[in-house]
Amino acid sequence: MGNEHDSSRGFHGPRCWIVSALVGAAVGFLLTVVMPATPAVIDHGSPGEAQPALVVQTRSDGSRVLRTDSQQTLELSPVVNLEDPREVRAIAELHESSDDTVTPQTDPAAAHGQAVPLWLCVPFGLLLLSIAVMPFISERFWHHHFPDFAFLFGAMVLVYCAVAYGAHGRHIMLHAGLEYYAFIALVGGLYVASGGILVDVRVRGRALTNTALLALGAVLANIVGTTGASVLLIRPFMRMNRGRLRPLHVVFFIFIVSNCAGSLTPIGDPPLYLGYLKGVPFFWTLTHLWPMWVALNGSLLAIFFVVDSRIPPAPELELGEHDPHEHRPIIAGFGTLGFLALLVAGVFIDPLLKRHAGFEGFPIGATFQIVVAAAAYFTARPSIHHANQFTFAPVKEVGFLFVGIFLTMAPALEYLAAHAAGLGLESPTQFYFGTGGLSGVLDNAPTYLSFLQVAFGVLHLPLTPAGVSEFIVSTFDVVHPRGDAPAEIIHFNGLRLLEAISLGAVFFGAMTYIGNGPNFMVKSIVESARAQGSGLGVRTPSFFGYLGWAMLILLPLLVTTWAVFIR
Repeated sequence: MGNEHDSSRGFHGPRCWIVSALVGAAVGFLLTVVMPATPAVIDHGSPGEAQPALVVQTRSDGSRVLRTDSQQTLELSPVVNLEDPREVRAIAELHESSDDTVTPQTDPAAAHGQAVPLWLCVPFGLLLLSIAVMPFISERFWHHHFPDFAFLFGAMVLVYCAVAYGAHGRHIMLHAGLEYYAFIALVGGLYVASGGILVDVRVRGRALTNTALLALGAVLANIVGTTGASVLLIRPFMRMNRGRLRPLHVVFFIFIVSNCAGSLTPIGDPPLYLGYLKGVPFFWTLTHLWPMWVALNGSLLAIFFVVDSRIPPAPELELGEHDPHEHRPIIAGFGTLGFLALLVAGVFIDPLLKRHAGFEGFPIGATFQIVVAAAAYFTARPSIHHANQFTFAPVKEVGFLFVGIFLTMAPALEYLAAHAAGLGLESPTQFYFGTGGLSGVLDNAPTYLSFLQVAFGVLHLPLTPAGVSEFIVSTFDVVHPRGDAPAEIIHFNGLRLLEAISLGAVFFGAMTYIGNGPNFMVKSIVESARAQGSGLGVRTPSFFGYLGWAMLILLPLLVTTWAVFIR
């Protein structure tokens, strides 16, 4: 009751959200006057200039081709010696003679991300800093005003991009809005539907039973996604451990169920789903990533078992709000399982419409998921909602914060796409840690797609199903000519590179609360249960506290994964 009384005081809520958005919009418009967009000049080079690198592709049949930056292929001798400076010069001349002159562009709408200045990434950084620091300064203030920060910075970037960059800026913001719509439809839909399903595990939370539940979640995450598995299992996980739940329980749950477990199927984690849409075969992840999945999740489960074994058992408390001798099925709300299946199926609607009907540009699948979620909520039994202590507070927190994150993140991704090719990312190691490092602080789905685009750009391949097919069956030599001296050659294969990008995005998404959508959802569910005084929740680690545990426990395992499977 105290929290409700406090929430009625002060200027916050919808009126404050509107004011924050209007202030952000005004600042964004003012910035278009003070710091107008500078048209970018994209010069693709002229015939006389040396190329920064030569890309020689060796196909699965042994044939070799030179890939040009205009995505042409020129046949080479299968026995060409890249160690010979004379042959490298001949290949460079062949590349130069095939290069088409491209007219420089000066239109910001055509310049794409090259026109985005670094300072436009500042609102995104400030929003992340707010999420990390404000709960330390005043948890009560942050609880009431976190939507204001999201609307302030989001509206600032939205107005600046829409006005300063014209058609292209509006396209960027519209694309960010559609991505957010799809994100919240899936994450929010799975949360709402799972609230109508009661998983009633009648066992005490001990090391063995907790480890078994997390192992079950590791498998389930690849069937209903990390979001679905997280929201289905976090409540029974809390009920099992009533009276002994610790912050580390929540941390390991996020590590495993919400992130690292979902690397076997495109349904498992959003980055892999984007790869599937671009042409990565559906079962490619299962075929090639299962050793890493077993090693990392097995290690996390083993560490968790040891840690949980040191936590004393809970006092004799009821496992739920019912008579312990009452007969109740392990899973109640079977009808809602059908809605959950429909939500997962919804992710395939738009790709199927595009492939078979040529229909695209409208979020039909996401809208379908929202309708399904609404039906699941209104048809669920109130007794199950009560037993799950279901409220909309967690999805509200995720929804408000991520609307700001998606809007402010869009220019950051544009800047990255425009400049990443000049960062020297040419090996699986660089792509693994590059994708992983940014996946910890950016949403890992667009980060995955950005680095995949960079990889294909480095290798002069189109990011299409045909390009993906060549990418995963070929090896590449990235050759840097050095005049009469032997050229610098970096050798890797597309298969290993795709593994590195996929693993970096999925695994490193567990490094912070904002690396992957389910992370913040689980945090909010646990905090909401604690706020209700039910004895189920626990105070979760702060942003930096969680990062500290991730650095201590998860990061060494991620480095080990690199050393064993990627290096």
